[in-house]
Amino acid sequence: MYAIRNIRLCTKDCACLFVCPTGATDTETGQIDKDKCLDGCRRCVDACPSHAISLVMDNYPVHPPKNPEVKEALLAFMDRKYAEELQVRAIANASKGTNGTKGTNGARLAKALAASIRTVAEDCAREADFLIPQGKASRELLQRLLAEKPQVAGKVFPEAELQELLGLL
Repeated sequence: MYAIRNIRLCTKDCACLFVCPTGATDTETGQIDKDKCLDGCRRCVDACPSHAISLVMDNYPVHPPKNPEVKEALLAFMDRKYAEELQVRAIANASKGTNGTKGTNGARLAKALAASIRTVAEDCAREADFLIPQGKASRELLQRLLAEKPQVAGKVFPEAELQELLGLL
């Protein structure tokens, strides 16, 4: 682990200069010398009055692969949640008011329940190692990848899959 400084938060109170045993901190440039920083010392982190310094890891642990049976169970649970969401949405639609009213309390409750069920289903998909692209930023990333077609060590670029995914968004 080593210290980094968020220069936006730094108030230049310079307490880090006085507590760093190696002189790794430099308030003029805002940088902390990673090579001088002692592994996990954290004296500068604790001394910083503006909380601009934090520790980061050199190497993050590798995410262990999920057991295929666990993935299958998660996806089956996700499918059941999707079916439940459809049922609850049907109840919400059936309970809507007439003449432009917003509907009954039951309809509002069913709508909230459907949103909650959707969240659980999306969490299951993420736990099964599926990326759920959402929003404008995801679409723009996929479009940029499709335009640039980056090559990775002899791998074939998945152009057709990206186009299919963009079509689904």
